[in-house]
Amino acid sequence: MKNSFRLLASTLVLPLALVIGPLSAQEKPQPVGADGPSPSNSLVRVNATLQAYNFLRPWEKGNPTPRRGLGALLSGGRVLVTAELVVNSTYIELELPTTGEKTPARIVGLDYEANLALLAPVDEKSQMLAKMVPFELDLTVKAPDTISVWQVEDNGDGVSTDLDVLRATVGEYFVSGSILLVYQVKGSLQYRANSFTLPAVRNNKLVGLLLSYDSKELTSSLLPAPIIQHFLDDLNDGKYDGFPSIGLGFAQTLDDQFRKFTGLEQVKGGVFVRNVAKEGSAAKAGIKEGDVIVKIAGKEIDSRGNYAHPIYGKLNFSHLVRGDAKVGDTLKFDLIRKGKPLTVDVKLERREPGSYLIDPYMFDRGPRYLIFGGLIFQELTRPYLESWGKDWPTRAPFNLVYSNANPEKYEQQGREKLVFLSQVLRTPATLGYENLNSIVVDKVDGKPIKSLADLADALNGVTLNGLHKIELEDYPRLIWVHDGVSRKVNDQLLGYGIGSLTRLE
Repeated sequence: MKNSFRLLASTLVLPLALVIGPLSAQEKPQPVGADGPSPSNSLVRVNATLQAYNFLRPWEKGNPTPRRGLGALLSGGRVLVTAELVVNSTYIELELPTTGEKTPARIVGLDYEANLALLAPVDEKSQMLAKMVPFELDLTVKAPDTISVWQVEDNGDGVSTDLDVLRATVGEYFVSGSILLVYQVKGSLQYRANSFTLPAVRNNKLVGLLLSYDSKELTSSLLPAPIIQHFLDDLNDGKYDGFPSIGLGFAQTLDDQFRKFTGLEQVKGGVFVRNVAKEGSAAKAGIKEGDVIVKIAGKEIDSRGNYAHPIYGKLNFSHLVRGDAKVGDTLKFDLIRKGKPLTVDVKLERREPGSYLIDPYMFDRGPRYLIFGGLIFQELTRPYLESWGKDWPTRAPFNLVYSNANPEKYEQQGREKLVFLSQVLRTPATLGYENLNSIVVDKVDGKPIKSLADLADALNGVTLNGLHKIELEDYPRLIWVHDGVSRKVNDQLLGYGIGSLTRLE
């Protein structure tokens, strides 16, 4: 099993001796410079206090957790870090490595999909960063260039480690399913003074932020400067749009019989569209399941889904959509549909995570829930499933995992969110229902439940002989709860550690 880790204090697994050991052959001290960027005058320590919500007990928050990292100073007194460093933060401060001077910070730009955050002092008149030297970006790095990872010791001294760029590819940063450009680099790396979110430079220009390190293979993943530039340009226009998405899944067309079946016998390359997300850019443009994409923006797509990038060589076509293009751009897609050529114009959009039936991620806000008489209802989210740990696809409730992977049926029903009964507290209103959990709710008092707001409205409506009829997707299919008893139980629950019975926003 590989000894690998993300660059976060909470997941560091290297032995302490490796963290504070002597400089390796690739490491070299970096002097404090006054004329140009250096670790001591261009890097800022970032201290954050994080407090995530508890998705299994949605009325609670977890314990506060400290996290510490390094940020890269940019122009305008702004500090660039990964979003993962400040996720669910309740307090952030900036610290000068050389003097220890500190100031509270605020987030001025944030994108979890791109794993980037931009910080600035809360006090707009603060001069703490005024004498430091900001970085410029280097957008030209490619294999086999050599880059340097900068760190800062406890005493403020800078340390630089050289790494070699192996290739550019696409991969996940922080949010599952969000694919963007990645540099893969190689070289031995030691971590100094709990320095995480490590900046990488070349010729004193910022080339990216280190995301992860595999100590066995001596390889690292780097969030590259072109993605950072995309993020900064988007922020500078005053309205942040984020990175666009196409909203489709594809299959390679390497098999000759498959190519014959899809009408590609006389066509070079192309990928098969397996599925199209509802309300995504592809769906709105008219791309359908079974189509074959052969070109995007004039770039030929091979049978593996790659195109020829002028700098990086073969690269997955997702970079054409998410890296090179911006929200609002229109790209021409050349397709094969049922053996015939077709061209469509796709206007690129970005879907907010909250617009999905099942939120793919949820940070800085709590899960929606409603408690009624001891019945706990929630809207299904991927973070809820991930509460079962790394192996959640096999450990979380199977029916909910399946619903997350196959939401089409519920989308066709017109549901906005997937409401389910997550668990039942033992109360006088829930006798006999204590073992029920993880069941999707269909109707309450005959009203279809398309969101948690619908559920709240239904439970506040007229009852049949004082009883609410709750119809479920799975066994026992139907339960009854007494309105009056449930409301008395609600009053009691508020006195036993549950601060609020609902969170609908």
